[in-house]
Amino acid sequence: MNQIIEIDDDKIGKPHNGKPITKIEISPNEKYLVTYSEKDNSIFGWDVKYGDEGGEGQLNSINNFKIPDNNITINQICVSDDMKLVYIYEYGFTGGQILKIHDMKNNQKIELDYDLDEYEYCSFNLKGEFILYNRDCVHKKLQKVIIIYSTKNNRWRCERMYRLPIELEFITSKDDNLYLFANNSIYEWNILTKNSIKIFGSDEMEYNDMSELRKDFKIFSNEKFICTRIKSKVIIYSIELEIPIASLDINNDIQICNYMNYMKYTGLNLPLLLLLLSTNSKIWNYVMDYCWKRLDQYEQDNIQTKTKYAFRILDGYVWKSELEEKISNMNLMDEFHDKIIKNNKVDDKIGEDLNFNEFEETYETYVHFNIHLFSPYTSNILKLSQNIELNFTYQNELEFLEYNDNSISWEIRTYNNKRSILLQVFNLNNDNEDNEDLIGLISSRAENFNAPKDIFLLGIELLNDNNNIILITSIGLFIYHLNERNKSIYLNYFYYTELLQDSFRKNVKIFLTKTKKTLPLPNYDSFKLSEKWVQYVKNNKESLLKYGVGLLEFAIKEQRLELVDDIYKKCISYFKEDLRNNRMFLNIITSTMTYLNDYFPDYITRYSLETAMIIDNPIYNKEYRQPKSQLHSFQYPQIVDLSKSILWLRYNAWMDKLAENHRKNYIIVKLLIKLLILPIFPIYFVTFYILSKFHFINDAYEDGTYYNLVSFFNKKLTTPIITFMVPYIKFVSYPRDYDQFRELIFPQPSLFVSSISSDIYKTLDGEALINFKWNTYGSFYYSIIWIGFMALLGCFTAAATISQQYIDDDIRKKLFIASIILGFVHLSFEVRQFIYDPFKWFYDFWNIFDIIAYLLPIYTSIHWLQISEMNDEIISLLSFSCLFLDIKFLLFFRAFEHFGVFAHAFYILLLPRSDFLLDNLDNRSVNINDPNINDPNNPWNLAPTYNQIFENGTIDSNPFLIQPPNENTNMFIDFKTSLFAMYKFLTGDPSALSNWTYLNNPPLVILIVLFSLLIVVYLMNLFIGLLNNAINKDYNRVSYLVQKAEILAEIELFYLLPHQRRWKEWFPEVIHYSAKINDVRKEVKKMMDQDEWNTNAFPELKDDLLKKLNIQQIPVQQIPDK
Repeated sequence: MNQIIEIDDDKIGKPHNGKPITKIEISPNEKYLVTYSEKDNSIFGWDVKYGDEGGEGQLNSINNFKIPDNNITINQICVSDDMKLVYIYEYGFTGGQILKIHDMKNNQKIELDYDLDEYEYCSFNLKGEFILYNRDCVHKKLQKVIIIYSTKNNRWRCERMYRLPIELEFITSKDDNLYLFANNSIYEWNILTKNSIKIFGSDEMEYNDMSELRKDFKIFSNEKFICTRIKSKVIIYSIELEIPIASLDINNDIQICNYMNYMKYTGLNLPLLLLLLSTNSKIWNYVMDYCWKRLDQYEQDNIQTKTKYAFRILDGYVWKSELEEKISNMNLMDEFHDKIIKNNKVDDKIGEDLNFNEFEETYETYVHFNIHLFSPYTSNILKLSQNIELNFTYQNELEFLEYNDNSISWEIRTYNNKRSILLQVFNLNNDNEDNEDLIGLISSRAENFNAPKDIFLLGIELLNDNNNIILITSIGLFIYHLNERNKSIYLNYFYYTELLQDSFRKNVKIFLTKTKKTLPLPNYDSFKLSEKWVQYVKNNKESLLKYGVGLLEFAIKEQRLELVDDIYKKCISYFKEDLRNNRMFLNIITSTMTYLNDYFPDYITRYSLETAMIIDNPIYNKEYRQPKSQLHSFQYPQIVDLSKSILWLRYNAWMDKLAENHRKNYIIVKLLIKLLILPIFPIYFVTFYILSKFHFINDAYEDGTYYNLVSFFNKKLTTPIITFMVPYIKFVSYPRDYDQFRELIFPQPSLFVSSISSDIYKTLDGEALINFKWNTYGSFYYSIIWIGFMALLGCFTAAATISQQYIDDDIRKKLFIASIILGFVHLSFEVRQFIYDPFKWFYDFWNIFDIIAYLLPIYTSIHWLQISEMNDEIISLLSFSCLFLDIKFLLFFRAFEHFGVFAHAFYILLLPRSDFLLDNLDNRSVNINDPNINDPNNPWNLAPTYNQIFENGTIDSNPFLIQPPNENTNMFIDFKTSLFAMYKFLTGDPSALSNWTYLNNPPLVILIVLFSLLIVVYLMNLFIGLLNNAINKDYNRVSYLVQKAEILAEIELFYLLPHQRRWKEWFPEVIHYSAKINDVRKEVKKMMDQDEWNTNAFPELKDDLLKKLNIQQIPVQQIPDK
């Protein structure tokens, strides 16, 4: 079965011994081609570069081999550019899928360093990497896995590995993109960026057999469009707009011809769509006739097309034609379109059965479509602006411009005191007998502008055909489109910029700088000057999707409530029209959350309630699973990157081979492993838990000790869950264009950062959004920040608190130096926040507190290093520094437990700095008159003394009697008793502090006042509030989420690097979440009780949810519109 026998070319007459060719496969870059004959059981390799007459003609067979076993059935073949052949076959009646790799250059067998049991799909990408997909595996849990191998030598090394969720099916791969199928929808997932795109979804796409879907599925793309063929439909997806813009029937040649002709200048060219057409298509036949006109006969079914070439089989040989070059040179689409459309007649060969009534209907489907959304017209604008600059004739009498063509004439003039523009289009071939001034008039349009200055016409240029023009005026650039069928002129684009003579070149250059793949978005003044432009953008679906954010911002700032409401309703309506494909319309609303929060905050509440718990699907899907958490947020599709666990898989593969070949040795090794684990089991379990959490290991092999234990103790029953979509589209994403260095100082905020509102976090959607960000990166970075602060707190507290008898001055000096360094590190982030937004920084009181918490320890550490001794001043500084650091420490937990903090501060301030013995009378080791004993905190100095009064009334300065001190004389000699002293003070007993004179101890007085204000007053009011139920639980949850959002915003702006903020894996455009049905029921009922359950926007969707939750629907008339 595995034997490969070479065949001598001289011994055969034709390739495959003249037997029919079953399969043709071409390498990714179209350098090499292989053919397979099932009857001959042979594979031939062909050099694509070879061919006569400039690279066309019959290919040359350069190598071949034959598989002698006739019991195999080859299901799939793929080949690389360097002649590496891979085929998957079934052997006999076992049904098992076996994979073989063969180097056709040197006839060598190639092996994989990590192999799978079953294979379903294989291919090569443009980089030459090998992609292998496994769906089912008998011996392992490793199912639905995509593995990418490096192909540099004869043992291909596993480089990356990805696991698909249960509901997701793999279709195919192209370049670095994987194409997946789930819930009747097609997804594109990029391996490098981890970004996912939902290309298209429809109820018509129901597949139970993935092999059938792969047969029906074809995909080709460029930088602007993704063209997908499924069954008889071709879906055109716009990468910029992120929605499907057209659905074409491959059997409707007129529809396809018309659409390609209409979109021919946008990048949606014929070669891109030709690859998806049926071989029965008239367009396909016409193109193939042209490509193969040198040949008298060929079979359409034996033709395979790629981007560059078309290949066909004739008499057992492979022929090729330069497809891309021929189409680009002959302007084929125009020629074909003219034959069947413009001449209004049908060519016998290409136009049979073409119905022109059907053409009229299909054309009307696309006339509303604004093709200028996809074209930058940079060369046209540059050419026109250069002509204007060379012959600038800016003068008051310039009122008329004309451009003549063979059939159409555009005439444009200013009127109404140069504040309006009149456009007229004439047909030069027709006469208007009724009015000599309007001879051949097709259409006219009057534009009235709210311009503060006179308008002058500067230049006009036709775009591609007579029906589109670019007009440059003194107030900016216009693009107009003539629809000859309804005889109307449409303003398709307007960008305001002041083009005076002295600033013309500068402003045009700025405009062209903003022009990249498409024209720049209209600015604020564009909408302010033209009401017709406002209405066009609002009422045109694709234009609203592209320009709607700017239009809604304009409406909000101008406080045009009616326009705001119209745009809001249109966005909701478009999304409701097609829940699967139109979710990007919600981005128009979410992108203006910052302005809505300032001007119309009630719209945020309305949007939050209307879109609560919705899904981008016509119905909700209830599943039974083991939930990962109470509210599990994720980016769909949930593809797990297992690349970090490849070493773990290799180890387990080696153990499998050891078990298979040396059973006794395997048993001994397993026994030794278990004996080694037993003494360190807790450490082992925690270590493997961390490794598993970060995917350094996985549960691919069932006999793993850790996973056996987890499965034994984790026998949970499945729970019904429902999946929802967070309606805040692109809410967490950051702008794609950024300056690396500027972002370090002035980072561009995301909508999440600039729109922190409690209304957003009232529902499960807001909580799910916070959970996603916190679990993805927030908790990790917050822990790092907390650990860094703990290092500062630990170093400074140790230096300030630990007595000299435990650490010497050299160690204390090092601790203070470390405190200075760590303090400046933390202080640098506070300074960045201040520079970023000084007003916002001062508005938040805790920012000032943070600065003190960092500056005071730094200053104290520097001051101690200068004097190198403990005195009253440094003790006070140490005390207050520790107080602020301790409060800052507790703020990390967002809990104000000040009691222990003040105990620590008093402890440092009142701690004795000299050695003492409380049992001095017994030991006789301390002399109370010793001048070295001058520590005011020494218990002997605080003890009551009795002095002798002489007869003359004077008092002896030396004590006559002294009461021996005890542990209660200075309760701050120990931290435990200092806590009790604070408790007594809290209950109204200040005796623990009465031994010191307040006049000579200002720091002590300040601490007492602060303690009274922050603890006594705060806690008393808190207890009163609790007793009166003044604190609402829901408000607490919302406040907590808002506080968490502020923490995440701070992490994103000042702790993440600019490129990290653009990671799609961390900041996806769309977030989904799943929740237990019981929790969802509670949330819905709570919203109903609070009169917040709103079904006005999505009545059918919300009704389906209530049915899934078994909750009785509220009558629509009783639901308030909020």
